[in-house]
Formats: sequence, structure tokens, C-alpha cells
Amino acid sequence: MDFSAREFTSFHDSISRVLDDLDFQTVVGKQAKILIKPNCINSSPPPVTTPVECCEAIIRCIRDASLDAHIVVGEGCGDSGRETFEVFCDLGYDRLARQYDVELVDLNIEPLVALSRDDCRIFPEIYLPEVLFDHYVISVPVLKAHTLASLTGTIKNMMGAAPPEYYGGHGGGWKKAFFHNNMQESIIELNRYRTADLSIVDGSVGLAQSHLGGPACDPPVNKIFGGYDAVRVDQACAEFLGLRGEKIAHIQESHSLSRN
Repeated sequence: MDFSAREFTSFHDSISRVLDDLDFQTVVGKQAKILIKPNCINSSPPPVTTPVECCEAIIRCIRDASLDAHIVVGEGCGDSGRETFEVFCDLGYDRLARQYDVELVDLNIEPLVALSRDDCRIFPEIYLPEVLFDHYVISVPVLKAHTLASLTGTIKNMMGAAPPEYYGGHGGGWKKAFFHNNMQESIIELNRYRTADLSIVDGSVGLAQSHLGGPACDPPVNKIFGGYDAVRVDQACAEFLGLRGEKIAHIQESHSLSRN
């Protein structure tokens, strides 16, 4: 099975069931290094950002399957007034790192690699953190509508890896502001270079209209989604927000994503 959606009861129980459906123990046993990529865009509490309990449940499942895998939690915040490690601390990820002996990584300042592709117009050359390419990447976003991208799910969650040195704003603007000019195409091309190997989406609540706040889904979506195919995961997530995945360009046009 490459996709699963389970009712939310608790992060540990629901994520464990999703990962069991995906035969994750077999997969994770082959991984020496794993990077968990939450959505910690700023210091706002869930459901704007990924609950630390969600990542904790994933770490526990990894440790149950493999004591040897090196685990890091990596994100690059977008808030121009905060640094990623400040956001990690605000949201409780520093406690998580201490409790489970995992490393916190600021993707905004990690060493970069330069990559190029002939099939990209926005990013014929791109700079991305090297750590993305020597780790198994688990994307852990929150289910949210997005004012520019329609949906922010696992495909868009990879934007957190874009280094502000190259893709930030000017004069104090948002740290990933370059993407605003051609949001859909930029997301598609970014994921051609690197998309998640596995996605776990927190749909326990969901945001109905905006990615930075506004009304929560009523009733709550009450789901945890998971899968190895980022496109399929985001298509399912879109449906639960009342959106049509085939109308969202970065989902519809991302059927041949790179998986490294």
C-alpha cells in the first residue's frame, strides 16, 4: 500500500496505524539517515504549524523499527522577524530534540548544493540544502488552505527548504518571497529537484481559508494522511478541504516528481 488515511484519535495511535498500512518498518529499516520536515513557518501554534506531538509520534515509530537511524528535524522558517531555532523553541521542538536525542537543523543556513535541469523555467539552476540529498525525507505538513497556492500540503511544504540567501525577500520581506511571483510553477519545479520520500499530513483539525490563521475546519477533518506518492497525498488532502486537486496546478502538473 502506498497511501493511507486514518481517523484521528491521537497522534501516536493514528500515525502508527498509517505507518503500519504503509509497511513503514520495512522501509525505515533500510535508512541510515532520516530528515523529518515539519511546517514551522513561524511561531504560531497549531494548526498553523505542525504540532510537535505529530513529529514525536513519527520519531517513536522510527525508533521502534530502527535504533540505528540518525534522525534530524529540519526546517527553514519563513518569518522575517524570527530565526528557525527561535521558532523551534517557541513550538517545543527543543524539548523534543533533548528527549529523543535528535538533531535540529536550520535549513535556511545549511550548506548548499547547486543543481540544474533543462526542464525548469523558473529554476534552471537551484541551490538547496545538501542535507536533503543524503537523508530520507519525511514531509510532515499541516492540512491548510493557502491564499496563493490554494492548498499547502506535502508538495508545497518543501518550500521551507529554500535558502533565503537566494530566495528571500528584500527589505525585511518573507524569507521565501521569490516563490510568490510564480507560486504554482515554482512549487512544481522545486519538487522536480527534491520531493518527499514519505509524507505524513496532520489533518486532525485543518485550516479552512488561510495558511496563517483564520477559521479552523468545522467540523475538524479528523484525519491523518500518509503515503509515498506526494501527489496522491495532496489530492486526498485537497478533497477534504472541499478543493479539486485537478484545479490546483502544482498538484495536477506534478505527476513525474523526482524521488531521490
